[in-house]
Amino acid sequence: MKISISKYIGPGPLVAAAFIGPGTVTVCTLAGVNFGYDLIWALILSILATLVLQEMASRIGLVAGEGLASLISVTLKTGLKKYFSMTLILLAIVLGNAAYEAGNISGGAMGLELFKSLPPLELGYLQINLINVLIGLSSWLLLMSGSYKRLTQALTFLVILMSLAFLVNAAIVRPAFFELWSGLYPSVSSVNVLQIVALIGTTVVPYNLFLHSSLVSKKWQSVKDIKYVRADTAISVILGGAVSIAILITAAGSGVKEVSSAVELAVGLEPLLGSVSKYFIGFGLFAAGISSAITAPLAGALVVAGMFGKSTDLSSSWMKWSISGILGLGLLFSSFGIKPVQLINVAQIANGILLPLLSAYIIWLANKSEIMKNHQNKLPLNLLALFVWLITLCLGVISIAKVLNLI
Repeated sequence: MKISISKYIGPGPLVAAAFIGPGTVTVCTLAGVNFGYDLIWALILSILATLVLQEMASRIGLVAGEGLASLISVTLKTGLKKYFSMTLILLAIVLGNAAYEAGNISGGAMGLELFKSLPPLELGYLQINLINVLIGLSSWLLLMSGSYKRLTQALTFLVILMSLAFLVNAAIVRPAFFELWSGLYPSVSSVNVLQIVALIGTTVVPYNLFLHSSLVSKKWQSVKDIKYVRADTAISVILGGAVSIAILITAAGSGVKEVSSAVELAVGLEPLLGSVSKYFIGFGLFAAGISSAITAPLAGALVVAGMFGKSTDLSSSWMKWSISGILGLGLLFSSFGIKPVQLINVAQIANGILLPLLSAYIIWLANKSEIMKNHQNKLPLNLLALFVWLITLCLGVISIAKVLNLI
């Protein structure tokens, strides 16, 4: 029995931890406050798209025995395609994760500050947020432990507690069934289209595809374990999706009319539901922040090591330096209150280009008999994958247009 449980617990919790970050919490909160339950269908669509892409990425990692970053450097051996792909991936994943890391750390700190705030440390004209430093250093120490097993155990524990915090809060709100049901019917308009894009975009994340494929190739070595890979993927993505829906339900049922963050929602809920609701949101936001603060530099480091053919062991120097660089930049930005707007804009444009290209590449790999042997996509999955690719194409185009102020 113990062996079976061990086989089931793979990198799935890390994937859930990666896409339920402070950004997701904020986007789902705003969707609930501004549109009520009307956009639940968009989250369900995003869960389906994520499930399709993550299943293919994890299956590729298992059968090929390598992560996507390594496979890109192998299948695109020379020429413009290889260097364009490498540059795009480094901008989107490595630079992007360093820029977003500040938000992960700051989001976790905001959650903790609902329990207890600390005065900033003043150094001349500079003010350093001590809770940010604490979260950043804790994340770095766990990543420097050199053990994927310990990392998985810690994040599994965090994801379970985070899920309970948000799910319990949704239950406390007690939404009416018919209102939830009405949110299952798709409705798109000029008013809600950008919110729909944000909901799907915060769930379908390119760096998660690299992270998942690489970690699966480390966890399982035999293609006979494919049932465990699929179970791990499905449970984690569906759980992550349920958490997103729970956040939206909490915001929609709160009665709060205007917020800009989950922290404001937590404060707004206190008169209606008591302090327990505020603390549930606070802990959930902290868990979302610190778990994403761990997975973002890990994913970036796996991409760097994989693309340059280096060891992806946590104890390797390439992994340690890459993790430290990405996490260090995020900690620097967050602790001093620096907003790397230009870096984020570059990363968003790169991600907008990368997502449909990476999705197409994954579909191509999943159909390539030389790599996938007897585990290629079947026709029904290819049709579903084509639909998901069209979603990623729309996401990419709209994301780039938004950054360039074209919409």
